[in-house]
Amino acid sequence: MAAELHPCSGKLIGLSNSNRTAQRNQPVQEFNHGLVLSREPLKDRDVFTVRIDKKVNSWSGSIEIGVTSLDPAGLDFPSSATGLKGGSWIVSGCSVLRDGRSVLEEYGRDLDQLSEGDRVGIQRSTHGELHLWVNGQDCGAAASGLPTGLWAVVDLYGKCTQVTVVSCEPPSLAERDTERETVEEREQEDEEEEVVVCGVREGEFGGLTSAVNLAATNGTLEEVPVLPPTHNRPDKFPNNLEPETGKKIKTSTPVSVAPLTECKSPSFSPSPIVLTEHQLFDVLNNAIVSLYRSEDNGGGDLGGGGIGRDSGTGSRGDRGSSSGGGSVNGNSSDSGGGTGNTGSVNSPAGGGGARLGAVTGGMLTNDALLFHEKCGTLIKLSNNNKTAERRRPLDEFNNGVVMTNRPLRHNEMFEIRIDKLVDKWSGSIEIGVTTHNPNNLDYPATMTNLRSGTIMMSGCGILTNGKGTRREYCEFSLDELQEGDHIGLMHKASGALHFYINGIDQGVAAAQTPAVVYAVVDLYGMAVKVTIVHNHNHSDRLRRNNAIMRALSPDVGRPRPAHSLTPDPDTPDRLLFHSNCGQKAAIISEGRTALRPHATDDFNHGVVLSGRPLHSNEVFQVRIDKMVDKWAGSIEIGVTTHNPAYLQLPSTMTNLRSGNTNQSGTWMMTGNGVMHNGTTILDEYGHNLDRLKAGDTVGVVRKEDGSLHFFVNGVAQGPAAWNVPPSVYAVVDLYGQAAQATIMDDVDLPPLPEDSSEGPTVMSPSSPCSVAGGNSANDLRFHQLHGTNAVITNGGRTALRQNCRSEFNDAIVISNRCLRDGELFEIVIQKMVDRWSGSIEAGKIMAGVTAIRPEELEFPNTMTDIDYDTWMLSGTAIMQDGNTMRNNYGCDLDTLTTGSRIGMMRSATGDLHYYINGVDQGVACTGLPPGKEVYAVIDLYGQCVQVSITSSSGPQDNSLCTSNITERSFPIHSPVAGVAHRLHSKHGKNVVLLGEGCQAVRVGGYAHGIVFSAKELKTDELFEVKIDEVDDQWSGSLHMGLTTLAPPELPSCPMSGLSPSLTQLRSKVTWLLAGSEVRRNGLLQRQNYGASLDRLTVGNRVGVKRCSDDTMHVLIDGEDMGPAATAVAKNVYAVLDLYGRVTAVSIVSSSVLEDAGSVKAPSLSSDSCSEGEEDRTPVEGDEPALVPNTVMAFLENHGKNIQLSHENLTAARVSSYNQGLLVTAQPLPRQQLFQFQIDRLNASWTSSLSLGVIGHSPDRLNFPSTACCLKRSVWLLQRDSVFHNSLKICENYGPNLDTCPEGTVLGLLVDGNSCLHLYVNGMDQGVAAQDIPTPCYPLIDLYGQCEQVTIVTNNVATVGGEGIKARCQGDMEKADMVDGIKESVCWMPHPEVNPNKTCEYQALCSRFKDLLTLPDGYFNEDAKYNLCYCESCHKLRGDESYYKRGEPPRDYALPFGWCRFALRIKPHCDVSNSFKQWHIAYHGTSVGALRRTLDHAQLLSGTSSIFSVSPVKTEGSNGYSEPEENSSNSLPDRDREVPRVQLSPTMRYSGLEMFAPKVQFRDPRSHCCHQAQVGFQVCVRPGSYKVGPQTLGAIEPLDPRFSNTEIEWITKDQGGTLLYGLLIRVE
Repeated sequence: MAAELHPCSGKLIGLSNSNRTAQRNQPVQEFNHGLVLSREPLKDRDVFTVRIDKKVNSWSGSIEIGVTSLDPAGLDFPSSATGLKGGSWIVSGCSVLRDGRSVLEEYGRDLDQLSEGDRVGIQRSTHGELHLWVNGQDCGAAASGLPTGLWAVVDLYGKCTQVTVVSCEPPSLAERDTERETVEEREQEDEEEEVVVCGVREGEFGGLTSAVNLAATNGTLEEVPVLPPTHNRPDKFPNNLEPETGKKIKTSTPVSVAPLTECKSPSFSPSPIVLTEHQLFDVLNNAIVSLYRSEDNGGGDLGGGGIGRDSGTGSRGDRGSSSGGGSVNGNSSDSGGGTGNTGSVNSPAGGGGARLGAVTGGMLTNDALLFHEKCGTLIKLSNNNKTAERRRPLDEFNNGVVMTNRPLRHNEMFEIRIDKLVDKWSGSIEIGVTTHNPNNLDYPATMTNLRSGTIMMSGCGILTNGKGTRREYCEFSLDELQEGDHIGLMHKASGALHFYINGIDQGVAAAQTPAVVYAVVDLYGMAVKVTIVHNHNHSDRLRRNNAIMRALSPDVGRPRPAHSLTPDPDTPDRLLFHSNCGQKAAIISEGRTALRPHATDDFNHGVVLSGRPLHSNEVFQVRIDKMVDKWAGSIEIGVTTHNPAYLQLPSTMTNLRSGNTNQSGTWMMTGNGVMHNGTTILDEYGHNLDRLKAGDTVGVVRKEDGSLHFFVNGVAQGPAAWNVPPSVYAVVDLYGQAAQATIMDDVDLPPLPEDSSEGPTVMSPSSPCSVAGGNSANDLRFHQLHGTNAVITNGGRTALRQNCRSEFNDAIVISNRCLRDGELFEIVIQKMVDRWSGSIEAGKIMAGVTAIRPEELEFPNTMTDIDYDTWMLSGTAIMQDGNTMRNNYGCDLDTLTTGSRIGMMRSATGDLHYYINGVDQGVACTGLPPGKEVYAVIDLYGQCVQVSITSSSGPQDNSLCTSNITERSFPIHSPVAGVAHRLHSKHGKNVVLLGEGCQAVRVGGYAHGIVFSAKELKTDELFEVKIDEVDDQWSGSLHMGLTTLAPPELPSCPMSGLSPSLTQLRSKVTWLLAGSEVRRNGLLQRQNYGASLDRLTVGNRVGVKRCSDDTMHVLIDGEDMGPAATAVAKNVYAVLDLYGRVTAVSIVSSSVLEDAGSVKAPSLSSDSCSEGEEDRTPVEGDEPALVPNTVMAFLENHGKNIQLSHENLTAARVSSYNQGLLVTAQPLPRQQLFQFQIDRLNASWTSSLSLGVIGHSPDRLNFPSTACCLKRSVWLLQRDSVFHNSLKICENYGPNLDTCPEGTVLGLLVDGNSCLHLYVNGMDQGVAAQDIPTPCYPLIDLYGQCEQVTIVTNNVATVGGEGIKARCQGDMEKADMVDGIKESVCWMPHPEVNPNKTCEYQALCSRFKDLLTLPDGYFNEDAKYNLCYCESCHKLRGDESYYKRGEPPRDYALPFGWCRFALRIKPHCDVSNSFKQWHIAYHGTSVGALRRTLDHAQLLSGTSSIFSVSPVKTEGSNGYSEPEENSSNSLPDRDREVPRVQLSPTMRYSGLEMFAPKVQFRDPRSHCCHQAQVGFQVCVRPGSYKVGPQTLGAIEPLDPRFSNTEIEWITKDQGGTLLYGLLIRVE
């Protein structure tokens, strides 16, 4: 047939090159609609081959290929090949799908990993089998029973964007021989024969027979030579093994193997080695695995010996090695590498010595990846340096670095298995590469301390030279891995570094790495022991091994009974246990019984598997014979795709997490749940196995349709999994209490219900039938009909989405009967995954009702695809028939978490209400047909995986049945509330404005359609338009964004000054969205931002806004697409371009009303509270209504070292330093401040408490040892940092909690914007985290020093409402005033600011200044000169710590931690001269001296300060001297002591308490007591002062910039200082 593509193809496909090349248009914007088919049907044995020409990295997934019986001439092309039905077989990734459903997993090469230039082919063999060919290699049969008349299918999906057909012809001769051999092997009879191998033709089996000789003679299966360079991998094997004479090999039992040598060597005639068939099987299997292992590690071409025809060193030039090897040759007089055609042997011995020398001359012993002998100080190596273990794991957490013994080769996999973890530390294993040679490296305590040549994966991020370069590299975190998990890395030839988790490629971690790198592992924290795994590609190796073994012997390589068994010849297919079992297990009774002999000593390592795969519909059942009561947990049963002959058995089967897809690996029933590859897929399934007793039976069966069922005591538990591949082995895990089990024969079980459904609508056999008119109040269930990926369990009460990490939709479930008026249908979210966060599928759940009967519903991908009789709530949008009819409904489904409840109810008047956690959210929509049947619908979409119907479902006794709830009770925020937006009168020349500036129409051409908003947009103000008209004769579409170009500045004539399109508008900074691309001044900033504007049509809405974090957000139909651009200027206008198809738009948004009367959440009192507002006397009706204060108490479920008292208001840690986690029993309401006091500290420990909130119900929370181990929906404040799910998201926030003394009151508050605030002694520290879910629960970790806390119950009901009326200053008590207050020290760390709000610290200092009653005339009226030097403010400004000022310049330090209030400068002072030429210094003083100093406008030499004046002797020859006692009475008048004023260039000296005493005051707003200090910032005239040493006797440096001998300045010149600012510090 012609190697061409059919002209009919997917809608985005373009054909060229005589229909031989196909290209997907818009490859960056679109990922599907790329289907092409062959021009003609395939002929048998023809391989239709295409070459991958181009790939992009924008998407996941890649090329898919297969065959279909559908004629392309009349085909309605689906979006992807997996959508083909009616007889289609598609290979996708490494899976095979038939009509869109998986039939085989882990097949062949992973197509997603192919690169540009790789070739992929598809073939139908003469026997009706489907074969995949990759780069000329046959991957074997993918499917069988294919009909004739099939067209080849290629899907340019995801990354693959262009292919070219290269051939369509039968395979080459060598490939044909391989195919014929496969057929002949299938036809050979099963018989045992004697094999005497005396030689083979040159170049066929030299390396293979060397491997056999080595294993046979040395008795080892590990150290074997590699294949010779002339055959780096056997592509085919002969039908018979013959010497050069052509004599056929005789076969019978027993098996004899002689060393395979060249027949040209007559001097070598060793004796045969006699092996049994099974010994030969194991020898060859392990030898070949080692050969391929060596080759994949780069050693396949390294071995060296004289078989090489043209190589002078015995190794290929492109992969040379310094290690030589010998050929199997009788000439053994020479040593070293062979040359020319004559190989040599490393051993000088003759005869048998030559044979062993030839074998041991291989490369593997010195070439295998092992751990280097030099390692971290606590590392112990074992297992021939393949295992590393950290000593004293409970005492030390670091010094566990190990490296490989040699550098990694290109494309060589380095993989380790985690053998042991401890639960004491935080953090875990880290892995990466380094350029440092282990011989020369001084090993650090941890590799992240190494500042050069090192790339490490730590947690889920990447660290380069100890610094984070990628925060979230992959979805897996190394800290969450368990024992038995595998971690690998590969250094690609391109220089890219990839990491692998349980065999799954996590993508490029670093694009360019050095050519020579060593692998490095850091056994840090929890990680204690690891082992290098060499057979990392197990499934691929297994297929190759079986093919080779079948070529050698028809019997070898097939499932066989255990060695110790003598099966009954009458029952050759009897199910028995395989002899390869767990370390602590044993097989007895001729393979029928498995047991743990020492069950009271060990609880795991009891895994046993069946000796052969299960047949379809064959029941495997075991009886529990013996149990022990020492352990928790019990027997587990299931199936696995792993062959027990090659499986490295884990400690428990739930630790085995292999397979690249969700339909491979292991399925186990454990307890009453079902797990797949270690991940729970069913939470509540069947009888709990942990409750079984001795004598009970458990069983498993795989049906023909691929469904998996379990039995308990003969009772079917229902379907547990689907798409389980054939040829699975039964697994029993004798875990915990289960000590012995026996296989039951002649199982007679009741028949399973049949699954007769087809297509996308799937029926769950265990679901109840539809009851349209049931009378029971609690008969609400999920219907037996549901979406393809949905599963109904638990008697119809529970619905879940299978394959939740690979599928995000097709999981719609519907109620089994229609809802009655006033009847509540409520579900609870039981399980969620974070797989789909941050992606286009990041929704969580959709809920609603439909008038379509389940039997008539063709279940779509999502319910929003249905265009009639359906009402859904998605996020905050109410949708009818797939169209959004309302946004910003009272609740947001996307914010719900595990444990949240969602309910829906139709009232008698046709109103639809939603309930969140039992609270009515108001009328969602009206007009549902009264009296018409409606069914509840749940769409398990995105993150939501499992839900269950609650007991609250049923008729409700409330007023909703008559629906008297009004719109006033539940206001709908209309998008046009307030003053409607307008368009500016200046616009593009082709635009006409209508409707008073509310509508814009392009009247000609396709460009010159730019329009602006009439006014600047305020922060978070949405500007939104609706598309009214489109003209399909043009391409392109609407552009929208923000610009700093002010329309009033444009010329009056619209013909000039504006660019024809928005992408060309560059006179001022403009951010815009064009299609799905974000541009800044026309330059591309981001691709694939969100839904493309090019797809919009009439009725769609587009909006833009600038958020408070200076980001631009675009909204499409009310859905926020997320931040499109950052660092957007404040004064911006909305701008849009009526370009291309879009010709008319109208405004649908409105400006924000300052005095809107809508219901607003109370704001924080610190946000915008002026002095007038502080002292204003509230009038009746002016205060916001107080929200009732929820009484908070600690939950009874807590850490094991916690003891509660005083009605659960006080919590104390009674032992150790950890296990002190606390959570409140009640969720924290919005705007309510939760406070607690630190009662007791223990200085014996380091560190202290941490606190935060948790976003899910803590009732069943399993508390870890510390809060930092919580990694799901947790926000934690620890020290001075903020953590989210154990990842640090903010540093230098608030005070260091480790320094809080006893008596400190800490508080948490979640404001109306879902932002978390920390309060310290009543002071708000600003926003710590955003997007806090509802509900959330306060969390406290009594760690280290903190041993006891008590909840403060007299807090204000609502922050923002004045719980206690503010008192005016004149009404304060005497103790509230500054005069006469005692001086004492009180702890209070420096508060931080929230950059988006007014600085709370500056406001507090200002309130203290007001208490001083200083006249306003002393201070500068311009507030911009008042500066706060708290840590957040000075970091926000980017202040340096030190500056220079004056002539000559002199250093001074900024007063960090203080707040400066600028003073008014006297008019007669030369201000500019003083500022430029004078120096800056500081003067600490007391509160009592402030007024006197300000009255004189200079520092006084009287009693102005307790330290500023001190008597000294007159200046002598040595300058100023120290004062002498009573010297003032002994001097004459002309030598009377001269007062001096002390200054300093740093407040670290002048601000000491000796110079600036602390005073106590009560904050008039919070009514909390604080400590305050005061001082002055002054300008000092150069030359008017002397520099001298400090007079405090301090030994340590007081300031790192200034020496203690030069830190004090002394002046006598009264006119030499100028007061510039008043400094205040509050603690």
